Amino acid sequence: METDATATDTAAIDAGFSGRTVLVTGGAGFVGSHIARALVDDNEVRVLDDCSTGDPRNVPEDATLFEGDLLDDDLLETAMAGVDVVFHQAGLVSVPKSVERPAESNRVNVAGTLAVLEAARAVDARVVLASSVAIYGDPQTLPIDESHPTQPTSPYATDKLAIDHYARVYHDLYGLETVALRYFNVYGPGQSAGDYAGVVSVFLEQARSGQPLTVDGDGSQTRDFVHVSDVVRANLAAATTEHVGEAFNIGTGESVTIRSLAELIADLAGSSAGIVHTDARAGGVDRSRADASKARRLLDFEPRVDLRTGLAELADRRTPAR
Repeated sequence: METDATATDTAAIDAGFSGRTVLVTGGAGFVGSHIARALVDDNEVRVLDDCSTGDPRNVPEDATLFEGDLLDDDLLETAMAGVDVVFHQAGLVSVPKSVERPAESNRVNVAGTLAVLEAARAVDARVVLASSVAIYGDPQTLPIDESHPTQPTSPYATDKLAIDHYARVYHDLYGLETVALRYFNVYGPGQSAGDYAGVVSVFLEQARSGQPLTVDGDGSQTRDFVHVSDVVRANLAAATTEHVGEAFNIGTGESVTIRSLAELIADLAGSSAGIVHTDARAGGVDRSRADASKARRLLDFEPRVDLRTGLAELADRRTPAR
């Protein structure tokens, strides 16, 4: 089944986005590579990535890869020359790793974003950047809308709140067109299954290899999982919207417990190895569900891939180990 890939490939057409010069930071990584592939047929696409976690093979053949650090001023200036829109996806995306290495997390996420905003300001390029649900911390009410108080519980979440604010400040102070997209839990094809990867890819890898699925804590924590093809559509809508200087939640409005997610993935992957529970991770939150009505109203964003369909497509990609 390839409907998820097809949906991503047609996203640029859906958004009427063509004839632009775009830069995708982190374009060798998970979300960034999907954005690059959606755009490459109808736009000049450049990718800037140090490939520390991303894979150069993820970059479309017709895109130009600038391999290096966002904080390399000369490289960033070269990659940014003549750019119309920047999709800023680069960053350290792991809560556990940020807890272990907060200074590195700040350097990559905050200093890297400031470098992108400054370079974009020099060429007057719009910046669509990846913020996160993590900025809200433990929610006081559900679903979470954009006016919900922010109380980060990890260095990663603090970084994302900082860049979310910087996006607004650069619009208000300098007139730079910015849009912050507060991703909920993104999943889909191409997501790695390493130690710090998203829980969906970890569960799938465990199920395929015949290992028990490991659930942090008691598994009652809830998350709103949004398919990467829907996240691509949100990015392209943000690239053309008149509603700049604002932030938008990008989620489905539905949530599932992590225990239920593990059970569903085990069933879809044909795994009988069972589920085990481990200690809860530091810096996590118990409940999460998006109110994405602002994105629906102002970006015309409507998620198309329901969780069971998206997971079934991923499970079908490989025969599980028994």
